[in-house]
Amino acid sequence: DSALSPGPLKVLWITWAPSHGPHSASPPYPGLPMMEVRINISRQQVEKVFGLEEYWCQCVAWSSSGTTKSQKAYVRIAYLRKNFEQEPLAKEVSLEQGIILPCRPPEGIPPAEVEWLRNEDLVDPSLDPNVYVTREHSLVVRQARLADTANYTCVAKNIVARRRSSSAAVTVYVDGGWTEWSKWSACALDCTRWRSRECSEPPPRNGGEECQGADLDTRNCTSDLCIHTASGPEDVALYVGLIAVAVCLVLLLLVLILVYCRKKEGLDSDVADSSILTSGFQPVSIKPTKADNSHLLTIQPDLSTTTTTYQGTLCPRQESSGPKFQLTNGHLLSPLGSGRHTLHHSSPASEAEDFVARLSTQNYFRSLPRGASNMAYGTFNFLGGRLMIPNTGISLLIPPDAIPRGKIYEIYLTLHKQEDVRLPLAGCQTLLSPIISCGPPGVLLTRPVILSMDHCGEPSPENWSLRLKKQSCEGTWEDVLHLGEESPAHLYYCQLEARACHVFTEQLGRFALVGEALSSAAAKRLKLLLFAPTACTSLEYTIRVYCLHDTHDALKEVIQLEKQMGGQLIEEPRVLHFKDSYHNLRLSIHDVPSSLWKSKLLVSYQEIPFYHIWNGGAQQFLHCTFTLERFSPSTTDLACKIWIWQVEGDGQSFNVNFNINKDTRFAELLAPDNEGGVPALVGPSAFKIPFLIRQKIISSLDPPCGRGADWRTLAQKLHLDSHLGFFASKPSPTAMILNLWEARHFPHGNLSQLAAAVADLGKQDTALFMVSEAEC
Repeated sequence: DSALSPGPLKVLWITWAPSHGPHSASPPYPGLPMMEVRINISRQQVEKVFGLEEYWCQCVAWSSSGTTKSQKAYVRIAYLRKNFEQEPLAKEVSLEQGIILPCRPPEGIPPAEVEWLRNEDLVDPSLDPNVYVTREHSLVVRQARLADTANYTCVAKNIVARRRSSSAAVTVYVDGGWTEWSKWSACALDCTRWRSRECSEPPPRNGGEECQGADLDTRNCTSDLCIHTASGPEDVALYVGLIAVAVCLVLLLLVLILVYCRKKEGLDSDVADSSILTSGFQPVSIKPTKADNSHLLTIQPDLSTTTTTYQGTLCPRQESSGPKFQLTNGHLLSPLGSGRHTLHHSSPASEAEDFVARLSTQNYFRSLPRGASNMAYGTFNFLGGRLMIPNTGISLLIPPDAIPRGKIYEIYLTLHKQEDVRLPLAGCQTLLSPIISCGPPGVLLTRPVILSMDHCGEPSPENWSLRLKKQSCEGTWEDVLHLGEESPAHLYYCQLEARACHVFTEQLGRFALVGEALSSAAAKRLKLLLFAPTACTSLEYTIRVYCLHDTHDALKEVIQLEKQMGGQLIEEPRVLHFKDSYHNLRLSIHDVPSSLWKSKLLVSYQEIPFYHIWNGGAQQFLHCTFTLERFSPSTTDLACKIWIWQVEGDGQSFNVNFNINKDTRFAELLAPDNEGGVPALVGPSAFKIPFLIRQKIISSLDPPCGRGADWRTLAQKLHLDSHLGFFASKPSPTAMILNLWEARHFPHGNLSQLAAAVADLGKQDTALFMVSEAEC
């Protein structure tokens, strides 16, 4: 029983024949000499007859006396997969702390042997008693030393190949420690003495924390230790000069306070006036005011105001209290003219990098990406607005009056890559949504904002337990909402739909939707895409099959990656429902024209392990490659089938048939959708419902109505009656319903349908006015 490497197989056949001389070798049976027969069999010859399955060889000997057979020798094809089932992850540990680096080698025949490299040097446990390797191939360091700071690589090898895992950077840090206090100094002329200490026993290393506390201590001297000296003329002159400087500073401070108070009085009056006029904002695309619409405001308010200083908690990692978060100077909006009032933040990447650089001065923001493709930001006041990350399905709705009047916030919305943020998952949990940050955290909100994002789960209460996770200021992830068990008084609330969720929150921060499977029927949607080079100049041709979460942000990143690689979509994307059944995902290629092409795949199928898809945190964009080789450069037509299926589960089949040099018919399927415009919209232009109409609907439906024509009936008509308790807990239930409608239907919402729902409540005047405004 053996594994067959790519070289030839030698088979020994032994038979017996009668003896013909006295000097013959002595066989087991006297008088019978030994005959030796050998035959060489190549791997290609065997595969041609038996394929890739396991086979056996047997020696048969016969003579006139009969036939005998040897035992069967089973031969298997040796291989070693490319992908590790589990790779070591980077760690930061303190001195003398234990380190465990897991490693599960790829599947192979014969099973792979594992060894570890530390900065490309072989780790030998026999030479270092502080290190050992477990039976599961994990590398264990009993007590971390500074010398253990290195890049660790797991290496798997057998007779076929040698595979290396991704390197894991291990950093052993040392927190700083204080020296003993020095002796007290002599008492100075100001009757004080001091002592000092240094943060050098040990000094902080490799990112360890600085010493906490002061390095200098001063105290007043007692009366008998204080040295009093008579004041000379020089001392009198010094004291007079100091008093004169102090008086000048006090006068200057009083002048500044008076100027500031006068400016603030003028500002407050401006803001108060503009808040009165906000009800006159016309809808986004309204025409100039006609004579018969005298009830509409014709003069646009001046929203110019000064910026404020945000002093909320930013939760630094080391400091007990961070510096103030200073907002930039400037006006929120220039005086509004006619037309669409939009603050366009689709500025060059340098502006986004400058914005992130300002935020990055706080430790909490150091994980924000430096770029504009996965980030949106804007400056907002009480009029509200909207942030969107184009082509990701991610948005943040800031309703009117969510920001206190007189305040101006600079708010950001960020999509994180999974490899940049560590989200620990336990048990059967799996990530169903992108990881999103909105902030700055700690700002005061008087109304809930709505964070909208895609998810890839197939939600059903009997199969899933869904939880909203939020990262705390200390970096730990906490469950802040269990979907289906929301409380009206809770800080968070969620409207879950088939492909998206809308989260009401009064606290900004970092969020993610996580699901825990309650049965093997729980499934998450995978988007399957086939890409290939747009041009082929060699005989080899590759087809890349992506298996990613069925969310817009994952699709966007794969499209950007393929554009950089020069790839094109060769088939319409499909959706596969991947179940929590612990079965792997398999991919295979079939029906390749043997006269024109041949597959270079050595096995019958490729396989992605189950847990790489279910809880593989940093492996969101898994893909397999099928490499084909054409016999002639003139061959440009390719026809084959690609099957993708979960063992004992759902599957999809692609019928590939195209010209590798000319076919681009699927390019339009991946055309970007700008989702309604720029990343930031400020004021009335961010909402589908005109501000004046919104106020009329709220004032009409908020008061209870004996005929039932109030906000409760509107929620039922919009299929939101399961959230009545949450709406009722807010000062304006109708405003919450309209905010949710805006979050779900922007920018393609149908105002006529909303008007029809209002009309059914008996509010004919409001509905007709709303329809007329929508048609303008």
